[in-house]
Amino acid sequence: MENRTYYYARVSTTDQNLDRQIETFKSMGADKGSIITDKASGKDIDRTGYQYLKNTLLRRGDTLVVKSLDRLSRNKADIKTELEYFKANGIRLKILDIPTTLIELPKEQDWIFEMINNILIEVLSSIAEQERRTIRQRQREGIEAARIKGKHLGRFRTKFPEEWEIYYSMWAEKTISSKEFRAQVNLKKTTFYKLLNSYREAKGYGK
Repeated sequence: MENRTYYYARVSTTDQNLDRQIETFKSMGADKGSIITDKASGKDIDRTGYQYLKNTLLRRGDTLVVKSLDRLSRNKADIKTELEYFKANGIRLKILDIPTTLIELPKEQDWIFEMINNILIEVLSSIAEQERRTIRQRQREGIEAARIKGKHLGRFRTKFPEEWEIYYSMWAEKTISSKEFRAQVNLKKTTFYKLLNSYREAKGYGK
């Protein structure tokens, strides 16, 4: 059976666009049938497209290409588990943001390739996990500060999206735009700004 190359693209919400990742894959020679996509969070690997790719399409000797490590997952434990699975099942993983994963070496030098990639992947996955922990910590601190002032999300009639605090922190630090914030929490513009104003008032930030 001929070895195949598959490509996996992911964005976190239905409002986000997969085009950039898909165009990158097409420029590498990918056809429509070899590109699998998901519009789902990277907090775990329970995604329809990814599970289909892993359990139905990929076979020993195949290659999987992703744009970056966080497209695979944002959870360090899941990343390690998946990498171990690919290794045990003879599936080559190429990560475009990690150039060493793209190098073709003679079979007898595979150990060099594996050593370098293991170091890079350990570092990058640790950074990704620490970023997530930092965001969670800011979320907890924000909630606690609001409680001290006698104001918290539970007093609002309108329910806030589950990850509102996370993306609010990112927006407040200007790491994402208002448009990206709305896309992440899946809100229409009018509703988004109503919630934003209420939230900032409750925290004593003003409008």
